[in-house]
Amino acid sequence: MLPYTAYLRVYQPIDSFPPSDRGYWEEYAASSDRPRRINALAAEHDESLTRILSDPPVVAPFEESGDAYLRRVNERLYVCPWQTRLRSWQAFGDFSGATPAVLSDAFVPTCEAERAEEDYRAWREAGSRVRPGIKSSNWTVPLAWFIPFEDQERCLVLSADTTRTLLYLTRVSFAQRRLVHTIATLREKAGDPAVALPVERLLAWTERAAPAGSLLELDYGGLPHLLSDEHLSADRSVAEVSEAVEALASGDTERATKLRRRLTHRWKSVRALERAN
Repeated sequence: MLPYTAYLRVYQPIDSFPPSDRGYWEEYAASSDRPRRINALAAEHDESLTRILSDPPVVAPFEESGDAYLRRVNERLYVCPWQTRLRSWQAFGDFSGATPAVLSDAFVPTCEAERAEEDYRAWREAGSRVRPGIKSSNWTVPLAWFIPFEDQERCLVLSADTTRTLLYLTRVSFAQRRLVHTIATLREKAGDPAVALPVERLLAWTERAAPAGSLLELDYGGLPHLLSDEHLSADRSVAEVSEAVEALASGDTERATKLRRRLTHRWKSVRALERAN
């Protein structure tokens, strides 16, 4: 079973990588041993489970992952490296910051926690500037994540196995244009500058993590295994967010408020399943 997590991924064009990395990813794409696109998320999850279930659990791998998500669009190769070590370091930092030490120790022994923290510190002090190209969200999709996309960029596959998928794919240049428009609308019409902050942070992330010509993907990840066919078929969150932004821009605050309430209710009901039994 895949984790109930959604993902936002940046796919870089192959020619945006340094020559040595470019050669590696071209060979990787041609390899018959790499995880195929349809099974890549399950393979990444299996690797993480192996580390966490070991004794003692391993917070982050000792070396960075050599795997990636791949896409080909118009015969051009796009690469989204897993960056498992970097993402694990950052996730453990978030976990440690939000969890009392007495509880954190029950999940991760002190010696392993200190190793992970020291390795991450050494990596940063060495001058590394790699940005994570994958964001994740457990049990829900943040509303800001829908803004970069349009409804026609939607792909829904309903099945009983790991191919069960709902995702959106767009060019980063299109995504940034939509984010900028939404930020301007919120700043002018919402009345509270804080309302635009999640969208501003998302735009800043794409500017740091996405070279020119990149693609942006919203993948519902494991959430489609939690939701019914009817729920997924009726979920037009991207279209509703877009409509809400345009309603706000035109001064139709009543329509914008109604759409926001509908979206909030939908995703609160999904998030509530985290505590269901």
